[in-house]
Amino acid sequence: MSVRRLADEAVQPAAFAFNQENLEWAQRTIAKYPEGREQSAVIPLLMRAQEQEGWVTRAAIEHIAQMLGMPLIRVLEVATFYTQFQLAPVGTRAHVQVCGTTPCMLRGARDLMEVCQHKIHPEPFHLNEEGTLSWEEVECLGACVNAPMIMIFKDTYEDLTPERLEEIIDAFEAGKGDTITPGPQIDRFTSAPAGKVTALANEADVIKVQNVSLGASRSSARAAAPISASEAGRPRTDAIETNPAIKSPSPVKVNGATEAAASVDAPAENPVQADRVSEEVEGSVRTRAHSEAPVTEQPELRAAELSKDEVAEIAARNDDDRPVAIARPAQPDNLQLISGIGPKSEAILNELGIYTYMQIAAWGPKERAWVDHHLRFSGRIEREDWVKQAEALARGGEAEYERVFGKKPR
Repeated sequence: MSVRRLADEAVQPAAFAFNQENLEWAQRTIAKYPEGREQSAVIPLLMRAQEQEGWVTRAAIEHIAQMLGMPLIRVLEVATFYTQFQLAPVGTRAHVQVCGTTPCMLRGARDLMEVCQHKIHPEPFHLNEEGTLSWEEVECLGACVNAPMIMIFKDTYEDLTPERLEEIIDAFEAGKGDTITPGPQIDRFTSAPAGKVTALANEADVIKVQNVSLGASRSSARAAAPISASEAGRPRTDAIETNPAIKSPSPVKVNGATEAAASVDAPAENPVQADRVSEEVEGSVRTRAHSEAPVTEQPELRAAELSKDEVAEIAARNDDDRPVAIARPAQPDNLQLISGIGPKSEAILNELGIYTYMQIAAWGPKERAWVDHHLRFSGRIEREDWVKQAEALARGGEAEYERVFGKKPR
C-alpha cells in the first residue's frame, strides 16, 4: 500500500469542532464502550468528522485524540491506514470511487475511469474546476456479480456502462444526485440474475425439491402429509437423523452375505437421496477398522471395501453377463494406465481373470454393466470410457493413448 499523508498545510483549516448534532452522537457512541475502552470509538468518530467536513483534517484528528484521551500519533495511524478516510479535500457534491479489482476490470472498469478522467480530472484525487467533483480508483467494493461498479459517498451504483456513468456524474454535478437510484442500473434485483427470476421462483417449486430430495427416507404417512408454508423454509433433518446406516459406527449389525443381498435389492427410485446417503455411508465405512462390530454398508460401496468372501459371493451372481476370464499371462498389462482403475480395482479385476487391455476393449454393454455393478462404480466405466482407453492402449500403448486423448495415461 502506498504511503498516505495528510494534505498540505495550505488547505488545512485552523480548527475543528463537531456541530451540536454530531457532538451528541459522538458522546452517545463513546458511552457504548466499557470504561477504559472508549478509545475503540476512534473509527466511527473519524467517519462522522469526514461526513461533516467532507474529508479528515489535521484539526479533526487532533480534536478526536483529545476527546478520547489518545496520543495524537495513534489517531493519525488509524486515519492514514484505512483508505476510506479521505486525507485531502474531495468534491463537495460527489467523490466517485471506481472499483479496479479484477471482476470490475474484466467488465469495463477501465472505461469508467476514462469517463472520470474526461468529466472530472485527468488524475485521481484532483478536484474539477468548480471543486464539486473528484474521483479515485479503489479496491473491491463488494458487489462483484454486478460489475463494474462505483461508490459515491455511501451508495454504490452497479452494472454500469460509460454512458450511464456520465449521466450519474452530470446529475451529481447539477446537485440532483438524489434522483439517481443506487444499486444495479439494469433490470436486476440486487444480485439476482438479470431479467426475470427463473430458479425456484415460487414456494411450490421449493416444496417440490424438498419432497424429491427427502421423500425416500420418510414414512409413507409423513411423505403424504402436506407441507405447510412455515415448514417449507426450514431444512429437513429427520430423514438423516432416523437412518441408522448413516451413523458411524452403525448400530445395525448384519453379516457380509446379508449386506451383499441387500445391495442387490436397494431402492433406486430416488437418485438424489441415494447419492447423498452414499457419501455419508462411505465416510462411515472408513471408520470400520476402529470398531469391533461390522458396519452396515450400502450398495454404493466399492468392491475395494468388501472382503474377498463378499467379492466371491457377488461374482457368483449374473454369470451370463460376466466377462470371459483368461489364465494369468506371463506379462499382464498394466491396467492402472486406464483412468479409473487403481491398485485395488486392478487386483479385483485380476481375481476375475481380467489381465489385458484386449479383454476390456472387447466388453459389450452387458459385460460393462456387470463389472460396474461388481465394483460398485455407479457408472464410472461408461463415464470414463474404459473400452476406448483400453482400445488405444492395446493398439499402440502409451503413445497411441496420448495421440487419442491428448494426454499421457494416468
